[in-house]
Amino acid sequence: MKIGSFLKDKWITTTLLLVAIASIEIILLVYPFGEFIKLYIPIVILGLYGIGLGVEYIVKRNFYQHLIRILDELEEKYLITEIIASPDFTEGKILKKVLEEINKAMLERVNEYKYMRRRL
Repeated sequence: MKIGSFLKDKWITTTLLLVAIASIEIILLVYPFGEFIKLYIPIVILGLYGIGLGVEYIVKRNFYQHLIRILDELEEKYLITEIIASPDFTEGKILKKVLEEINKAMLERVNEYKYMRRRL
């Protein structure tokens, strides 16, 4: 996962945050607050948002890099759902559940074929 593609996915949230900060700054211009407050508020908001994005990026990047590395090393690719740990983020949980469902459907289809051949 590249940081550019990750940030590209976050453009709506980032844009909304910047609009919110701009509106806060416009309101602060009307009232007699000191320059420190006018700088402190956007810096804190952007800093915390940046830290949040950084943590989210690292967690997702580590999970997907680990997933790809394991998949490359596996001879039986269908065993990936048995090997990867359950992720801590929603998208990863959904991905793992989808892979498990696909694997289950494949096994059912193989068993169906296997038992149909025995009957013939």
